[in-house]
Amino acid sequence: MYEQFFIDRTRKKKQTKVIFHGDVINTKDVITFQGTSVKEIEKAFKDSIDDYIKWCKEEGVNPEKPYSGKFNLRISPELHREIAIASTKMNVSLNKFVEKALIDELSHVE
Repeated sequence: MYEQFFIDRTRKKKQTKVIFHGDVINTKDVITFQGTSVKEIEKAFKDSIDDYIKWCKEEGVNPEKPYSGKFNLRISPELHREIAIASTKMNVSLNKFVEKALIDELSHVE
């Protein structure tokens, strides 16, 4: 169950004691957690998710789902035309063409 939630980052807080803090990034709701060790932060992460799901049930709302796989993209008509022509020449759908371009671009991100 926890795999559907993603950790944005963990970072050290500047204090005399090392405290790691993390944020869940794939919800609009704010879910945070912290701990002083790997074991503690992993437990805090799971506890935070459990608390979030419990809160949703108590409030009668559905937990926010991770990304649906759909989003609107605004591009110029000229680029739209070029992409449509290129995808047709490659015999792939416009969606597959854009998906491949995004995957290719992500391979350059550290």
